[in-house]
Amino acid sequence: MQINIREIDHVVIRCADLDNMVNFYHTVLGCPVEKEQRDLGLVQMRAGRSLIDLLAVGAKIDRPESGQPGAGRNMDHLCVRVEPFDADALREHLKKHGARIGEEARRYGAEGFGPSLYLFDPEGNMVELKGRPDA
Repeated sequence: MQINIREIDHVVIRCADLDNMVNFYHTVLGCPVEKEQRDLGLVQMRAGRSLIDLLAVGAKIDRPESGQPGAGRNMDHLCVRVEPFDADALREHLKKHGARIGEEARRYGAEGFGPSLYLFDPEGNMVELKGRPDA
């Protein structure tokens, strides 16, 4: 049997301040809330065809062995494809919302090499905004 992966379905980010993280992913990155299960400490945000799940530390479905937010074990980074990719406009938008911005570079992704910009959410998780691959 061969497993054929089509795309990323979702990524789960463990967070200390669920409401602050929901606000960031909604306001700064434009991800609408898809589903809330506050009794479980889970909010699922729509990111194009994928989901970003925000899971509160200590939630009913939290797995302590995964590590604590900011300890480097909750995730390395999340990469989302954005279109159009206008680095100057993206930087301006991120600055307006007080987001900490990382480096911009040409990086390899699912569709090949293309522009990319790093930023950090309120709990220090790195998010990569990836543009259309080079022609």
